[in-house]
Order: sequence, then structure tokens, then C-alpha cells
Amino acid sequence: METSVPVSHVLQTQRILPYTPDVIYAAFADPDRLAQWWGPNGFTNTFKVFEFRVGGHWIFVMHGPDGTDYPNECVFKELEPGKKVVIEHVCQPYFTLTVSLQPVKEGTRVLWVQAFENAGVAEAVRAVAGPGNEQNLDRLGGVLGGAG
Repeated sequence: METSVPVSHVLQTQRILPYTPDVIYAAFADPDRLAQWWGPNGFTNTFKVFEFRVGGHWIFVMHGPDGTDYPNECVFKELEPGKKVVIEHVCQPYFTLTVSLQPVKEGTRVLWVQAFENAGVAEAVRAVAGPGNEQNLDRLGGVLGGAG
């Protein structure tokens, strides 16, 4: 069952990348590739568990450029090859990330929608997560560009 999330709970960005939806989806499905681009600029990742299937877990640590470690735990809620990836972040801050892949003439429109548990959490992380989401898409494009 889907429910509508108030706009005050959501951070959203989109980008057109010059790759097919299948190529972009594959960048989520491959843990080695995902680790190269996931997170804001300067971050690296150590994946402990990566079960890319509906209901599968993704447990990892994001290492900040200042040496701070950020433990993360997620569950893959929906996976539609070439179309959609839905990830539930099951530790604080709680959110659901829906990445939709829409083919367009120029490649793929990537719609990145991060829905938080409430407006207060969304506002508290907006200054960091908003630019961080943009950097995530920059890094994804960079990794795909180097895959040539």
C-alpha cells in the first residue's frame, strides 16, 4: 500500500544522465561499483552486507573525509531492473529513498526522492543531504563515464 508523503518530509533532485536505465540500474546492483560513487564528495564506503534483492539487507559504513565513520543499515524494498530502486534506511535518520529511472532522448532522467519520517528530520538534514544527493549523482555520472 502506498501513501502520500507530505512535501515537507521530502528532499528531491533529478538529473539527466547520458546512459541507459539498465546501465544506471547496474551501478546500484554491483557493490564494487556502488561503493565507488555512493555518498557525498570525499566519502568512501565499506560494505559489510550487500544483498541486492527485495528484502535484502545493505549494511555499510560511510567514511567521511574528516575520518568520521557513519554506520548505515538499509533494506531493499523494491527493485525493478532498469526502472526503480527503493531503499529503506532503517537506522537514524529514518527515510525511504526512491530512485526512478525514466528513459529520455538524452539518456535517462534519474529522479531521486528521499522521504523522511517527519518534516523536522527532513529540515534537520536538508543542508547536508540536499547537496550530498547532488554530489551522489555527480559521482554516479563520473563512475559511469569512466566505465566506457
